[in-house]
Amino acid sequence: MLENIDPNTMMRIKKWGFLLFWLAVLPVLPLAAYMGRESGTQDYWAWLIYFTVFGIVPVLDYIVGKDPSNPDEHTDVPAMTRERLYRVFPFILGAVWLAVLYFAGHIFATNDYSLLGQAGWILSIGTVGGAIGIVLAHELVHKDAKIESGFGGLLLASVCYAGFKVEHIRGHHVFVATPNDGASAKFNQSVWHFLPRALAHNFLTAWQLEAQRLKRQGKHPVSVHNELIWWYAISGLFALSFFLLWGWQGAVFFLLVGLVAGSTLEVINYVEHYGLHRRILDNGKYERVTPAHSWNSNYFLTNLALFQLQRHSDHHAYGKRRYQVLRHYEDSPQLPGGYAAMYVLALIPPLWKKVMNPRVEAYYQGEMDQLFRERPRINNIVA
Repeated sequence: MLENIDPNTMMRIKKWGFLLFWLAVLPVLPLAAYMGRESGTQDYWAWLIYFTVFGIVPVLDYIVGKDPSNPDEHTDVPAMTRERLYRVFPFILGAVWLAVLYFAGHIFATNDYSLLGQAGWILSIGTVGGAIGIVLAHELVHKDAKIESGFGGLLLASVCYAGFKVEHIRGHHVFVATPNDGASAKFNQSVWHFLPRALAHNFLTAWQLEAQRLKRQGKHPVSVHNELIWWYAISGLFALSFFLLWGWQGAVFFLLVGLVAGSTLEVINYVEHYGLHRRILDNGKYERVTPAHSWNSNYFLTNLALFQLQRHSDHHAYGKRRYQVLRHYEDSPQLPGGYAAMYVLALIPPLWKKVMNPRVEAYYQGEMDQLFRERPRINNIVA
């Protein structure tokens, strides 16, 4: 559907699309919140956002098609990188997410939900927290500007996942596609085996990395210099505000939304790196990170929704590259669907393995010893 559109026209459409996609989708939120109260069907409406994201969006992805545009490295990338409007959008949508979080807490406390409705509302809002809050934070914490990195930390604190700010930059991007990385899923590993380990790895490794940083500076890990203490203290303030507004129900809602948001992120991590690994060189070290070490997807709608996170191959090859200029690599390993579709597929391990295992094996055809060999943990990781 989109393949015949001029790439330059597509980039102009995308410029405002990053903002307008969510401004078009988020009106579903009050609909899901208030519908069904008189008829007693509010429990079912509570699931509307969840089924929109993982039911309607995957179908629309296939109907609308893939993004044909790739910014020219010499002309488009420098100009688009300098354009300030792209830097404003994450702040606007980040503020929208914080407002959504408190609105959702009010609905959770005041709607007459049964356990079914409560579960649907928590999953729905947690999904939004992962798709907006954490995705925007991911974009921002990669940047050097303190206002961007700081706002990214605040968004992560709003879902109790502040460890991501440390572990993702200093851990995942260094050790991706190796056994040292808890966010890189092994070949034939199910998401249900991967998920609890990834959540624990993110939390524990973040503290270890921050402690190492402070010790190198001659500072004590348990001190005001530890940024994780500050971010988790802010998460505590969020939880306290929910308790003061809506009692213990509000605090539990906030914590569970954070758990769902963090889990959503880790399922996407599972999708992004499943079965891929850096080859071991003759000197015993791992090759450097390239676009070959992430699964790529180029479906247009989910590219807008996730600020081109699906162009993950380019992101890992060039971590500080801004979302608007991320490029699609056709020769990178390609997912058969957008992230929303692949998320659903990952939750059904037999179906996931039936679809993805042949793709992994085909990608490593001719060097299957690399795929199945026992991979050692290597401290000096790159050549």
